[in-house]
Order: sequence, then structure tokens, then C-alpha cells
Amino acid sequence: MSRISVYIIAFNEAEKVAATIQSVQWADEIIVVDSWSTDGTPEIATQLGAKVVQVKFEGFGNLRNSAIAACSHDWIFSLDADERCTPDAEKEIRAIINAPPSADAPDVYWMPRRNFFMGKWIQHSGWYPNYRQPQLFRKGCMAYDQKPVHEGYILRSTKPIAHLQNPIWQFPFKNMAEVMHKANRYSTLGAEKIKHKKITMLTALLHAKWAFWKHYIFKRGFLDGWAGFVIALGNFEGTFYRYVKALELQKGTAWKEPQSKETH
Repeated sequence: MSRISVYIIAFNEAEKVAATIQSVQWADEIIVVDSWSTDGTPEIATQLGAKVVQVKFEGFGNLRNSAIAACSHDWIFSLDADERCTPDAEKEIRAIINAPPSADAPDVYWMPRRNFFMGKWIQHSGWYPNYRQPQLFRKGCMAYDQKPVHEGYILRSTKPIAHLQNPIWQFPFKNMAEVMHKANRYSTLGAEKIKHKKITMLTALLHAKWAFWKHYIFKRGFLDGWAGFVIALGNFEGTFYRYVKALELQKGTAWKEPQSKETH
């Protein structure tokens, strides 16, 4: 019977990490990769039987590669602190890793995610099934690039990636303050990725407008009611600030105070 490690990346997630760990208590090993949280996240994880590994944050790609290195078993299941494994997803994962060996069996699997926001399941807005990177894979068959945010995956298997059928659940934001906090953090990290591009305030605005219309109209966010509007607006703001911050990086300075001139 195959064994499986689950890794969870977390930073100051004391309000969420317990539920995440409890959703994968069936796993043979649970690794929480923390970046020196100050809110009690490591202590909560330890109390629930998880192994805590501290990794300095140098981008999400590096964080996830460090998580893989910390895992002991042949199969790895990746979760973020705002995600929950459901009983149906657990059964499907168990069936895959315990299946008889086969030369044709996939090594890497996409995992669908069902997102909840403002008290409802978001079925549109680009939020369902909302795959990120593949989340179930044999150790050695996948790694991550070094991008600071929205990191990509590196496939190290010759077999095509398969899809799991049963979704996990994600609760990305507990309130609007967290929406704004994450938009600020991710726009700062994302600015590093695009600082080589030709950017003006006009292009920042145009990219932001496209982000809004893409989610609200083309991804049918309007069908999600006010939640869909908030999601689209959040994408507008995050995109706009990402480009403006990249423009600051290009100029080598943030906004400067004007020099006062004394008049006599």
C-alpha cells in the first residue's frame, strides 16, 4: 500500500490552518511549511500532529520546492491553508495511490477547487473549477519554477496530467480586509514579474479595465451577483496596482515629496 505526504503552506493562518490539517488527518504525514508566523500558526499545527518546517519566504515557487523536499513519502498532496480536502476527494485520492501498479497510470493530477466567497459557492467569475497547479503527484514527477507569485509547475514525467473528479473546497477570503490585504501583497510580488515591460499609467489602467471585464463579463461573474462584482473589482484594483508598482520599480523610486521653496 502506498503512503502519502500532505504539505500545507501557511503564514499567519491561525484562523484557518486547523481546519485544513483536520481535513487531511487520514494522510500518513502532514507537513506545514511556515515562514515564521507570529500568530500561533506553528503551535496549532504541532498540536494537531503536523510537522512544522520553517522556510524563509523567497517566493512561492521556492516555498513549494522546499515543501516537496520535506515530504517523506512517494505520493504528495498539496494544500494551501485556505483549502479543505473533502471526504469524496479523500476517497478518490486513496483509490489512485492504492491502485495496482500500471505502466499507463498517471503520475500527476489536476485538482478542481470549489471556492466560497461572501457566504456562497462562486460558480462563475473564473472561480470554478479553478485549477491552480497540479496538486496530487508522485514525488520527483513535479517541481515549481522560481516566480515570486503565481508560480508555474515543471512536469518531470512523460505521462500526461490527469484530472481528479471530486473538488476540494477553498475559502480564499474571510472578509473584505483580507481581500484588500492579499491584493496589496500579491500586486507587490507580481510587480517583480512585469517590471521588464514597457509600462505607463495608461497601460496600467487599460490592463486593469480588461481584468474587470474579463471576470465580470467573459467569465460571467455577473451571474454570481454582488460577489461577482466584488471579485471583478478586486481584479481591477490588483491589476492596476501591480502595474503601478512595476512602474515605480522601473523608475527606481516611490513617490517623492515635493521640495518646498521658501519665499521672501
